[in-house]
Amino acid sequence: MMRSMYSGVAGLKTHQTKMDVIGNNIANVNTVAYKSQSVTFSELMYQTSQAASGANAVTGTAGINARQIGLGVKTGAINTAITSQGASQTTNNPFDIRITGDAFFIVSNGTDNLFTRDGSFYVDGVGNLAMTSNGYNVMGWQVDPETKDIKRDTVSALRVMSPENMTYPPEATTIATVSGILDKNDSNVLASSGKTMNLMFYDNLGYSYTAKLVVKSTDTEGEYTVQLDSIKDQTNTDYPIGNLTLGGGAEVSKETKLALSDKWEIDGSGHIVNKTDATKVAFDGTNIDWDLLADAYNYDDPTELQTLKFVTDSTTDPVTRSDLATVLTTTGNFGLDITNMTADKVTPTGSSVLIYDTTTGAFKSIGGQTGVTLALSSLEPAGRFEDIDIDFSKTTMYNNAGTSTIAAASGDVNKIGCGRKLGEMSGVSIQDDGRIYASYDNGMSKLLGQIAVAEFANASGLEKEGDNLYKSTQNSGDFDGIGTDVKAGGGYMTTGVLEMSNVDLSAEFTDMITTQRGFQANSRIITVSDTLLEELVNLKR
Repeated sequence: MMRSMYSGVAGLKTHQTKMDVIGNNIANVNTVAYKSQSVTFSELMYQTSQAASGANAVTGTAGINARQIGLGVKTGAINTAITSQGASQTTNNPFDIRITGDAFFIVSNGTDNLFTRDGSFYVDGVGNLAMTSNGYNVMGWQVDPETKDIKRDTVSALRVMSPENMTYPPEATTIATVSGILDKNDSNVLASSGKTMNLMFYDNLGYSYTAKLVVKSTDTEGEYTVQLDSIKDQTNTDYPIGNLTLGGGAEVSKETKLALSDKWEIDGSGHIVNKTDATKVAFDGTNIDWDLLADAYNYDDPTELQTLKFVTDSTTDPVTRSDLATVLTTTGNFGLDITNMTADKVTPTGSSVLIYDTTTGAFKSIGGQTGVTLALSSLEPAGRFEDIDIDFSKTTMYNNAGTSTIAAASGDVNKIGCGRKLGEMSGVSIQDDGRIYASYDNGMSKLLGQIAVAEFANASGLEKEGDNLYKSTQNSGDFDGIGTDVKAGGGYMTTGVLEMSNVDLSAEFTDMITTQRGFQANSRIITVSDTLLEELVNLKR
């Protein structure tokens, strides 16, 4: 009778344990990524009053089974349905992520790596991707600074909004493409002013400019000159281009004659001084005062004289500004013929002659090649610009009712070499493999890192830590510190969605009923055993 009473007590305890598990499941029915648990019972132990015996061939008696009395029940195991996927909950938050598959997110409390299926993340004040519930950092792989691709190494915290990630650096334009139809009967092409094409480009600092290219008809059918007319900055102000031409092989169209003049004279030291005011020395025997020359000949800026070449009385070959002082020291001749000091445009050479096949209208060449170079790297300040290779091979010379559609655009057909302004981060997106990309308002995107995941040989062996977290145990298998790509195990990530609890309320309520009845029946064992003891005590009466 005492055995039955304690069996009933054991039954009450185990059913209470099962009820505790059921209660926890129901309490977490709306907990993100919660995995339901279940209890299995096992027999406690048995008291053997007689051991089993075998058959006796000598006496002819049969064997006898053992006589064993059970002593109750115990909790055999508490299982977690950790591989059972919960339903999806749409949140439209780009940092809410659901894993499809058996993998786990890796998070860190600063000391240890833990694991979770709860993908409700946010970006904290310093730009780290973290769990919203406790602030633990989401771990993953960083971008290799050399290859610009993911480097699969020991996981570290993903800082997606660091200062260096908030902007995308500018880049100078290096390639341009001219496309469309050039109609030979276009009145603009036939006019002396020519047809204008605007090419927008960037310098190394991200400032934008517009180069004005002019196409003009020549006396030869199918041939057109293409020249640079001007460059304007983003304030629509002319940028000084000096003798810059389209094609890079042009010479200055004017030579400035240095001859005797009524403005200057040579003193006894061989210096060139102003006839009216001898204190104004234009040439001191070594150096030339370009500011004084510019002022004397009504040039607003002495740098305008840089674009001209000079001829002295005793030389036949033109010399550049940098060589003029040496020539003057040798010859002693000076003077400027103001009638030749003009600001005429540079005349392009044959390298910028655009030629079409007059039979088919197809592009043939421009300077014997498919394109020309706008040698911007020669402009001041040095290093501000990059040369732009302009491809004309996409143009044709067809009849288009007197209207030309020829136009210039930065970049090639794949939009490579377009250049760009400084970009501000405009958004962050997470791909289904966990790669995190930033997008910028200059049209660029940048890989910021990748969310790594952990997989275990026995995920049910993970130990619950609370806060939707697990840690590895000897029975789950160890985490190697690196993790794996979520797609390597056949899974993927979905943003704007969370995994819900996998608790099945109908099953839980059914288990609750059977648990209640089991508890009730075990309590009756105790009651009946007590009645039997009472009868035993009453034998003395």
